[in-house]
Amino acid sequence: MTTGNTTIEAGGITFVMHYRTIDGGVGSAPDQGVCLNVFGDVDGKQTEILRFDCFANVPHYHYGPENKNERVMLDPIATGNSVGWTFKQIRNKLPEMIRRAGYDNLADSVDYGVVASKVDEVETAVRELTLSGRRNVKHNRGTEVIEAGNIRFGLEMRTTGDDGGLAIHVMGDIAGEEVELMAVDCFRVAPHYHYGPRNKNERNFMDTTLAPDSFTWILEQFNGGKLPEMLEYAGYPTVAKELDRDLVSDSLALVESKGRSMIDDDPR
Repeated sequence: MTTGNTTIEAGGITFVMHYRTIDGGVGSAPDQGVCLNVFGDVDGKQTEILRFDCFANVPHYHYGPENKNERVMLDPIATGNSVGWTFKQIRNKLPEMIRRAGYDNLADSVDYGVVASKVDEVETAVRELTLSGRRNVKHNRGTEVIEAGNIRFGLEMRTTGDDGGLAIHVMGDIAGEEVELMAVDCFRVAPHYHYGPRNKNERNFMDTTLAPDSFTWILEQFNGGKLPEMLEYAGYPTVAKELDRDLVSDSLALVESKGRSMIDDDPR
């Protein structure tokens, strides 16, 4: 899914930016972030020359997406913030990058003075889109709430369009406010789960061929000891560290019995 297209012309090239969200389990790993595309006129056709994918998890960039499409991965430890790194390269290495992409004639024709005068505007737009485009969701806390020490499980029957089913909300208190740490939508058609709905909101879809009963599958993960790792990955390591595993195990038995009852009582 893409949102927030913005276009800025600059000295013979065009910067186009949009925010992209990618779900997991549908051909790639979950990720989100701003895509900055650099277009130029090649033989009378607007052609994508470079693409910078400033993603949260796997940032990378492309030389010549419509030509050789050479993808280079970024090491966030070495490069730091991918947006800042991207604009450092645009300010200092743009001609070399255009040539590396395979467009020598375009590299010779670009007015880099005009580009330099526009880069601050482009960077401001990208940074604003990085904040405004981030996809987070806020669910209800559930109609049945089961306490489990420093977390609680909220259960409800949800309907979204033509799909729906049991939803499990894993919640905890962060800075005095109840926050949804994970959400699991055990839907009939497209079951999925969210890491950090109010944080990074990475959404992964389940393979219904391998796990036809999504409620059973998620309970197996929780009961099998994966919940602390899942909460840590969701962005809440302190909550994960302080889990009372015995209490969570006892609470999961109640989650299962109440959840099964709610599924059985659902008329759909």
